[in-house]
Amino acid sequence: MIDLTVAQIADIVGGTLADISPEEAAQCHVTGTVEFDSRAVGPGGLFLALPGAHSDGHDYAASAVAAGAVAVLAARPVGVPAIVVAPAGDRGPQTAGVLEHDTDGSGAAVLSALARLARAVAEELVTGGLTIVGITGSSGKTSTKDLVAAVLGTLGEVVAPPGSFNNELGHPWTVLRATRDTDYLILEMSARHPGNIAELAAIAPPAIGVVLNVGTAHLGEFGSPEAIAQTKAELPQAVPSSGVVILNADDPTVAAMADITAARVVRVRRDNTGDVWAGPVSLDQLARPRFTMHAGDAQTEVQLGVFGDHQVTNALCAAAVALHCGASIEQVASALAAAGPVSRHRMQVTTRSDGVTVIDDAYNANPDSMRAGLRALAWIAHGDSPARHPRRSWAVLGEMAELGDDAITEHDRIGRLAVRLDVSRLVVVGTGRSMSAMHHGAALEGAWGSWGAAAEKGAINVANGDAALALLRAEVQPGDVILVKASNAAGLGALADALVADGPINGGGARP
Repeated sequence: MIDLTVAQIADIVGGTLADISPEEAAQCHVTGTVEFDSRAVGPGGLFLALPGAHSDGHDYAASAVAAGAVAVLAARPVGVPAIVVAPAGDRGPQTAGVLEHDTDGSGAAVLSALARLARAVAEELVTGGLTIVGITGSSGKTSTKDLVAAVLGTLGEVVAPPGSFNNELGHPWTVLRATRDTDYLILEMSARHPGNIAELAAIAPPAIGVVLNVGTAHLGEFGSPEAIAQTKAELPQAVPSSGVVILNADDPTVAAMADITAARVVRVRRDNTGDVWAGPVSLDQLARPRFTMHAGDAQTEVQLGVFGDHQVTNALCAAAVALHCGASIEQVASALAAAGPVSRHRMQVTTRSDGVTVIDDAYNANPDSMRAGLRALAWIAHGDSPARHPRRSWAVLGEMAELGDDAITEHDRIGRLAVRLDVSRLVVVGTGRSMSAMHHGAALEGAWGSWGAAAEKGAINVANGDAALALLRAEVQPGDVILVKASNAAGLGALADALVADGPINGGGARP
């Protein structure tokens, strides 16, 4: 964060000083990072006292100061130097309810203050030349954010969130990672309710907006696809006329957003009707795409270092950002080739010494990303060449959360798709109606073809990740391909980690 005194921060957030005099506050500088985990606090830092699932950050204020924090941003006095903020009320973004365990409103007060601090810092840095890039979409935000960070890294200093820090806490926390040396600030913009993206954009107004797609993620929260589309459209509406909006024009709903932004529009497509577009796409044996990228009169060959055909659009969007910022098409191609998966549990592909390939995409899942993961699994296992020896494939799938009334139908469709893609074994992880629908859909689809009749194929429903791991360890054979995918709440990341860490298995499939 930029150097600010405790007194300056108190003035920005509208807080009062506790256990520190005005004179001391005017001399005490925050020169470190802003943290909400007391274990991450370092010298010169500012600690956020937020409520958690099992504890309250206010209880850790003293230990944060002992670790080097110069002050605490809190909702009440904590016995150490603090900036105390009142309940959020009508000031700033409406953050109440963001923290699940915020029973007394203290979290909303601190988050609202954090948003005001981030807004003030962003405004000063933009005046000094910082370019802010905002990315939204129902799926692919994190992968695209990582690709944008890679291509802009060839042009200057970049700050981007780790993983999926994209909500009312992660967004301003990331903004406050930027310094006067930062050239590009890349921000994911997530939403669970209408107005969320507009609120995030108000904290750090983007000069470049990227809209990837409008799908059914969080349909249960929004209530309708139309509400999702309107919320995603808040990003292009927030970009000023001096900026640029990059739209995935292969999604008709996204393409229509060109009519509601004042900014210049750049369309990316999988055909030659886009401003930035990809020629015919081929995949290598691990489903890494290769294509000719076109931008105006320029073109170059691109070999991606990430996995899955769906990454082509993500890469084109990243390329459009970098080209707008002054990169050459050759710089972009080189950066994309070097950019492998960065964020954990998002299309990370690992081949063990026994030839077992694990596709770890366990962080998040919605119908669109689930279909993309299954297609990548099918490609790695089978490809399109008769010369390739088919590999056995395993789809280990958990629940897709927040689909509302469509949950049963969407899980049923995914089960059926696994059969149509000729996945060898479907392991449905978890109980409940949605997972039963996935298992039942696969069983019904497979009953009519060779998939259901083959002894080595079929679907099985297990209770949890431990049961799935035991099954896989007993039955996986050298050379098999395993996809692990679910919404983060299903907790299948630990299963994927265990599969990657496992040593070779013997030829019969049983562990030594």
